[in-house]
Amino acid sequence: MTRTQLTEQIRGKKSYLCVGLDTDITKIPPHLLSHTDPVFEFNRQIIDATKDHCVAYKINTAFYESAGARGWESMEMTVNYIPSTHFKIADAKRGDIGNTSSQYARAFFETLRFDAITVAPYMGEDSVRPFLEYKDKWTIVLGLTSNSGSRDFELQPAGDGYLYEKVLTTVARWGTPDNLMFVIGATQPDWFEGIRRLTPDHFYLVPGVGSQGGSLEVISARAMNKDIGLLVNSSRDIIYAGRGEDFAVVAGGKARGYQLEMSGYL
Repeated sequence: MTRTQLTEQIRGKKSYLCVGLDTDITKIPPHLLSHTDPVFEFNRQIIDATKDHCVAYKINTAFYESAGARGWESMEMTVNYIPSTHFKIADAKRGDIGNTSSQYARAFFETLRFDAITVAPYMGEDSVRPFLEYKDKWTIVLGLTSNSGSRDFELQPAGDGYLYEKVLTTVARWGTPDNLMFVIGATQPDWFEGIRRLTPDHFYLVPGVGSQGGSLEVISARAMNKDIGLLVNSSRDIIYAGRGEDFAVVAGGKARGYQLEMSGYL
């Protein structure tokens, strides 16, 4: 998916919502367990209920990899079920030496046909470059994350600023705003204005809104650019909003609530 296509989807739907499919089989409604593939059935109903209110889906691959081959099958079926109009993110946080990264890129861009993948940058350019070589695919590099451990490295002094700032400015030179995004956690709102000055044209994938406490209003005010430049992710707050047989209806209502709030900020 190109930047133009993504921006058109955002403006057309008045939404920059990304729904996270962090599907844990121990948390899905019990009545789904009788299905041949309960995880896919849960995802299918969530997608049907939320697709009119969001522009992207993010699959946290750990929830699928932990189930072995069956989990990969559920993930592949889910990716194939997501409409082609929606941006598909593999939240895999890969990053290794170049020839290994090439295989990761092949797995997620060719075999599973995601539009984007999250990548850790700390092994340097040669570990990120294989992802950037795919046309109309996106590499989403970890910038400033929402977890408390971000203080251990990302927020450590480096030169005249912090390490995460050096990461942003260095990585921005490896790609372009048309194929490179950054993960910026919603629980770090005080840093967004400075981050936007460092990377004025890039999109940000923003986790941490909802159950993690990030404010959609604050992030929208501080981080939008001329193309909106945001994909705000909500996972648990949407997909586990309901636990009964009407779980998908409840999830759809939650997603619509986000979309209505977002439309007011556009």
